[in-house]
Amino acid sequence: MKPGMRPEVLFYPFHLCHQETLGRLLVRFEKVHFRDFMALQLTPFTGMTAFRDRMGDGLPELVQSGRLVQGYDVSGPLPSEVAAAVNRDMEDEVWRSLFHIALRRDVRFQRGLFQPHQIAHLTDDRLRSVAYTVDHITALTAQSGGPVAEPDLDYGLALVKTAASLVYTYRLALMHGLQAATDSAAHYSLFERSCRREFISVGNHLLLRRGY
Repeated sequence: MKPGMRPEVLFYPFHLCHQETLGRLLVRFEKVHFRDFMALQLTPFTGMTAFRDRMGDGLPELVQSGRLVQGYDVSGPLPSEVAAAVNRDMEDEVWRSLFHIALRRDVRFQRGLFQPHQIAHLTDDRLRSVAYTVDHITALTAQSGGPVAEPDLDYGLALVKTAASLVYTYRLALMHGLQAATDSAAHYSLFERSCRREFISVGNHLLLRRGY
C-alpha cells in the first residue's frame, strides 16, 4: 500500500448495506467493494433468485468516482473448491454452534435467511448436530414439500448460503487485496472462525449498528 493510502474493503455477507453503514465505511476506507446478489444453483432445476439490484444503483456519483466498486459475480453452481470449503464449515462443530446460536437469538441474522413465519421450526437443537454436506443438501431438494424433509432442507439451505457467502468473501478479499467488513456480529464471528480454521489472514472489521 502506498504511503497515505487507506485500505480498500469488501462488505459482507450481503450485496447491499444500510446507508449509515456505507457512510461509516467510506470514512474509514478508500474504496468499498460489493458483490452482486448471490443466486446459488444447486441443481440444473433448483436455485435461488432475487432482484438484480446493486448498491450503486442509487449512488452513481460514488460509482463514477471509484469509491464504490461493484460487480463481483458469485452466482451459479458452486465451484468444487468453494463447495469443499463450505463442507468444512458445516463439519466444524464450533462453526455450527455459532451458526445455531445466531439463528436462535439474532433477529437480523434470521431475517437475512428466512421470513419470520419460517423460524419456529428451525431452532430445534436436533438440527444443530445433523451432518450436512453440499451433496446432501442438494439431494434433499428432490424431497422438498414433505413434512419431515422441509425443516432439514430449510436449515441446510441456510447453512450453505451462509457458508458460501463467507467463502466467497475471503476468496475475493485474497484475490483483490481487500480487507473485509460487516455490520453483523454473527457473520463477523463465523468469518473469524472460518479464517482461523483455514489459516487465512484477512483484515476483518465489525461496525456495530446502534440506532439504525
